[in-house]
Amino acid sequence: MMNVWLIAAMSVDGKIAQSSEQVSLDWTSKEDTRFFIDKTKEAGVVIMGRKTFDTIGKPLPGRRMIVMTRQTDLAFEGDGVEYSTLSPSALLEQLSHEGVQTVALAGGEMVYSQFLQAGLVTDVYLTIEPILFGSGIPLATGFERIEMRLEDVVRINDQAVLLHYKL
Repeated sequence: MMNVWLIAAMSVDGKIAQSSEQVSLDWTSKEDTRFFIDKTKEAGVVIMGRKTFDTIGKPLPGRRMIVMTRQTDLAFEGDGVEYSTLSPSALLEQLSHEGVQTVALAGGEMVYSQFLQAGLVTDVYLTIEPILFGSGIPLATGFERIEMRLEDVVRINDQAVLLHYKL
């Protein structure tokens, strides 16, 4: 069984962004950024949607990046970024055949939703940042209720907490 880690920062009112153009570095803590870098390097493979990749705009050093998209004609200038039109289960099957044991999901809502809908997520790492957006983009939608087990709670600074759940 492949480890599929959903990694997200979230506002107290449950939003992963105020708008689709927003870069998470605009509102997340440096400690959350450090956790994201360390955890995605531990996974080795990072999967994200095209809109999320567009907000980052460059490969993440030391990690294999796979950008999920419906567009078949995308290319990125430079190394370290692959595009995939595969479904979540087909993508994980391909990666499993390549010997990959762990992937990190780095957003956004569509990618999180598709992997949760398919029942493929094994762990959720949520950083709760001390901010209320009032509106915005939810973590994920379109799936039946999912029971999780709290594994760990860590105060990553004097304002934010990191929650680790097992599915």
